[in-house]
Amino acid sequence: MITMFQFSVPPPLALYIHVPWCVRKCPYCDFNSHEMKGDIPEAAYIDALLADLEQELPAVWGRPLVSVFIGGGTPSLLSPEAVDRLLSGVRARLRLPPDAEITLEANPGTVETGRFSEFRAAGINRLSIGVQSFDDDLLQGLGRIHGRREAIRAAEAAHGAGFDNFNLDLMFGLPGQSLAQGREDVATAIALEPAHVSYYQLTLEPNTAFGYRPPVLPDEELIIQMHQAGQAQLAAIGYAQYEVSAYARAGRQCSHNLNYWQYGDYLGIGAGAHGKVTDAVAGRIERYAKMRHPRDYLAGTERVHSRSVVARSEVGFEFMMNALRLREGFATELFTQRTGLALTAVTRPLEDAERRGLIEWTPQRVCPTERGYDFLNDLLQMFLPDHE
Repeated sequence: MITMFQFSVPPPLALYIHVPWCVRKCPYCDFNSHEMKGDIPEAAYIDALLADLEQELPAVWGRPLVSVFIGGGTPSLLSPEAVDRLLSGVRARLRLPPDAEITLEANPGTVETGRFSEFRAAGINRLSIGVQSFDDDLLQGLGRIHGRREAIRAAEAAHGAGFDNFNLDLMFGLPGQSLAQGREDVATAIALEPAHVSYYQLTLEPNTAFGYRPPVLPDEELIIQMHQAGQAQLAAIGYAQYEVSAYARAGRQCSHNLNYWQYGDYLGIGAGAHGKVTDAVAGRIERYAKMRHPRDYLAGTERVHSRSVVARSEVGFEFMMNALRLREGFATELFTQRTGLALTAVTRPLEDAERRGLIEWTPQRVCPTERGYDFLNDLLQMFLPDHE
């Protein structure tokens, strides 16, 4: 049998668990989320998640997890008892080291502050809190169900429950947002002392309410000013930017997301979840997606919507699309370890990018320059299989 890729060892393995329900669909959200119609079928969904995981186990026998991320939707709608049963089921089926990062996404409008302690007791050791803004008017314009008070209370509750590692999601470029409001949002987030801040621009995605009826956004110059001001505020207090939209205190980078960006493997379970798994023996990389609608996902025993093998011509682009998002770029040996290809597979676009001043390239490391980071989309397109 001829293999497409040559791996010495498989990449690190993470687990993503998708919980698709939310109280109300936000007009900018293009994630697989569905408004609750009554109570969540919690017990049935946990059963389905664990059965889904069972079906994926043969592809990853013996491989430990480096992280678990429970996303959505709004996973904090689950009861602590359900989260405990879910994580117990994961541990019974896969090796999960005691110090592995286990993240739960939470929205301030759906969490009673006392539940954070119960989530922590169930095994969650990192929270990602979807604040987006601390301005009541801006939050209302985004269709959020929480206000400034609930957002601040959620961060304070995370501290009170013993979470020394939590993230605050913060957006800029919101409808009607001024530079002063953008600065105030960042200052408020910093004052709450999260370990990590995800700071990113609102984008209008197709097939969303905002996509169909776009709101008036700040002009491009103002958005750039907001971005630069927020970056400066975060840097001044010790939050280092390590990825396009990720800022962290020393040692508090998100392990789960780093695994994505370094082209690691990940199992995906839950409605609409995606996975990527390397078969080091067969020399191939497989991707899959699960049934998107919770009804379909819960209805049958076959929950896979699609499976495909990554083509040799695509894997270099996939790696670069992730790894070049990192400020420090990547070690050249990592390319071979994670793709199963020699770096010569992407020599031509690397040389072209270096000539244009978009990357710095040494025998040990490839790193985007400031110019490359400013024009990241242009840089990434250079690695497309059909790029000339």
